[in-house]
Amino acid sequence: MSSSCRSNRNIVFSCKYHVVWCPKYRRSVLVDGADEALKRVVERVCIARDADLIELEVMPDHVHLLVDVDPQYGIHRLIKEIKGLSSRELRQNFPFLKSRLPTLWTNSYFVSTVGDAPLAIVKQYIENQKNV
Repeated sequence: MSSSCRSNRNIVFSCKYHVVWCPKYRRSVLVDGADEALKRVVERVCIARDADLIELEVMPDHVHLLVDVDPQYGIHRLIKEIKGLSSRELRQNFPFLKSRLPTLWTNSYFVSTVGDAPLAIVKQYIENQKNV
C-alpha cells in the first residue's frame, strides 16, 4: 500500500483536491496582510479538521489550495468552514474589506480531484501562480 494513504477508524484513503476560489467580483483585495492572515486561517482549519494542507497560494484576486481531506468529512464542509471563518476574521481585522465588498467570498469555487496526476506537478503549478 502506498505511503501517501491515510486512514481513520473506518477507511484508508487518499483524497487530494485542488481547490480555487475568489473574492466577490474577483476584486484584488487579498493584499496588505490579508493574504498572510488568510493563510493562517486555512492552516488552522486544516489542523482542526485533520486535513493535510499540501500547498496554498494566495493571489490578490484568488486562492489555490491543494489539500488531502478525509472523505467522511468531505471537501465541501472543509471549504465551507474555511470560507466562513476567514470571511468573518478578515473582515473584522481589515476594515477595507467591509467597505469594498458586501461579502468577502463568492458562493462558488472550483474543485478537482488530483487523481493520478503526479502530486509534484500540481504542487509546482500552484507554487508558480505568482510568476504567471
